[in-house]
Amino acid sequence: MTLVLWGGATSRTIRAHWALEELGLEYEAKLIGPRTGETQTPAFRALSIKEKVPVLVDDGLVLTESAAIVTYLGDKHGGLTPPLGSAERARYYEWMSFILMELDAHTLYVIRKHRDLAALYGEAPVAVEAARQGFEKQIRWAEERLGDAPYAVGDAFSGADILLVSCLDWARAYGFTLAPALDAYRERHHERPAYRRAAALNNSIQPGA
Repeated sequence: MTLVLWGGATSRTIRAHWALEELGLEYEAKLIGPRTGETQTPAFRALSIKEKVPVLVDDGLVLTESAAIVTYLGDKHGGLTPPLGSAERARYYEWMSFILMELDAHTLYVIRKHRDLAALYGEAPVAVEAARQGFEKQIRWAEERLGDAPYAVGDAFSGADILLVSCLDWARAYGFTLAPALDAYRERHHERPAYRRAAALNNSIQPGA
């Protein structure tokens, strides 16, 4: 077996598990949480000094960052990514950049750092409130762009759907009220067999203290 995926228990690690399941690939799951101390071991730091999951190992390739992993797997195995140079590929990149920056890093993760993980990063109620307002503003772009479409890009399921659903789930867990169309979209994708397998595996461990 050449594929090994490190990580579980987070909204970011489920993206990589889901991609692997969608593509029907056999892989070894190294289910370690981000705050169990296991990302600080010499074995893991030899793969990534970021000390963060997920990390994909494919023979000699060590790849970090969930969006990069999803896109690499899709390109290599013929699914989850539109053809290079196409208009759909441009939309794919647009969605991925928007999700990673405006929904994940700038808003949801700020809330996580300064509320859920305040013991590590410090309390910052003003930043948390600004992040909540930022999410509510930015999610309107997703509502308008997606509409009632079944997929974020074109007429096929892609890595953009994986990342978007993961952030919508994250937002719901944080008490955000999503537009009915976005809620229906995430619930439809929860019915995908690959999602169910990935979620069961990803959520079978705890992230740690």
